[in-house]
Amino acid sequence: MSAMVSAIATIATMGIGLSLSIPLLSLRMEAAGYSARAIGLQTAMGAIATFIGAPLVPQMIKRLGMRPFLLLSIVTGIICLLGFGLIDTMDYWYPLRLIYGAAITGIFVAGEFAINALAPEGRRGMIMGIYGTALGLGFATGPAVLTVTGIAGMAPFVAGAVLFGTAAIPALLAGAAMPMPGAEQRGGAFAFLFKSPSATFAGLAFGAVETGVFGLLPVYALHNGASAVGGAQLVGICILGSVLFAIPLGLLSDRMDRRKLLLILGLVGFGGALLMPLVAPNFALFGVLLFVWGGLTGALYPVGLAHLGSRHSGTDLASANAAFVMLYSVGMLIAPPLLGSGLDLWNPQGFVAGIALIFGLYALLVAVRIRAARR
Repeated sequence: MSAMVSAIATIATMGIGLSLSIPLLSLRMEAAGYSARAIGLQTAMGAIATFIGAPLVPQMIKRLGMRPFLLLSIVTGIICLLGFGLIDTMDYWYPLRLIYGAAITGIFVAGEFAINALAPEGRRGMIMGIYGTALGLGFATGPAVLTVTGIAGMAPFVAGAVLFGTAAIPALLAGAAMPMPGAEQRGGAFAFLFKSPSATFAGLAFGAVETGVFGLLPVYALHNGASAVGGAQLVGICILGSVLFAIPLGLLSDRMDRRKLLLILGLVGFGGALLMPLVAPNFALFGVLLFVWGGLTGALYPVGLAHLGSRHSGTDLASANAAFVMLYSVGMLIAPPLLGSGLDLWNPQGFVAGIALIFGLYALLVAVRIRAARR
């Protein structure tokens, strides 16, 4: 249990540093006069690093050991964060962002494998729900740190590096209790992309919608009469729902077929998106809908991971988890152009139409898998 708590604490603490650094880099580039396209490309470097790096993580863990690998990834992240602050020529931030993204990917894949491997089957959903809550709180805390440090100078980068360093403490305390992938393996991460599609494509759907909500929900709200501050508040309401719903839905997933729950969550995502145009002009009603909708659809990530953990073990679980993170990064890459183009073509309802399309396709996939399993 101590190793599991340590793995959760490591990722949650690192999440604070991560959620601090992503907006910080964008804001610093914007202040330096870089275009939105350049800033978007810099952000995309993280998703590209995840797609390239995730398949390599299981073998690196086997070579180095779980604790040394986590510490190496954390130290690399610290060096990169300090490098961002010390390097004045921001064109060099692009390759540095790739290395930083690879380090973060390593922490996520290794940590989530450890949590899933240590979780007993009867409580796997609850534990992944706790993990989702802790990670959500970490992500919510990072931007608040920037209100203290500001975005100028080295202070915010040093704060992020300190948070990354703090994440190493639980990894050190866990010691030899951290699990290792076994020798058995039926293929690398790419082989697992389609072996448990209900689980892995939950990562893609969640990554796409999460990125879309963070980046474009405030714009959609503006087009429906909200203020800029109100748009930001709606994003916070959506995140709050995902934090509060994660544990109850994790408990529920321990008591029912997780594929059926994933289907329900996909259908809720689809139906909620269709309701948004009806309530968006009313700020209060829109907030209530986003709280419930965000809470239910946000559970795709922990429930998907729990379903993955119930299907695989050992090195297979590490590779399957890498596949999950890879598809999450694919979702992050496809969402901005898809949802942004939708908003441009059908202003403003193309945004919610794109979200409905993502959830509708995912729900259809899960329904097909459930039907195939019955046969």
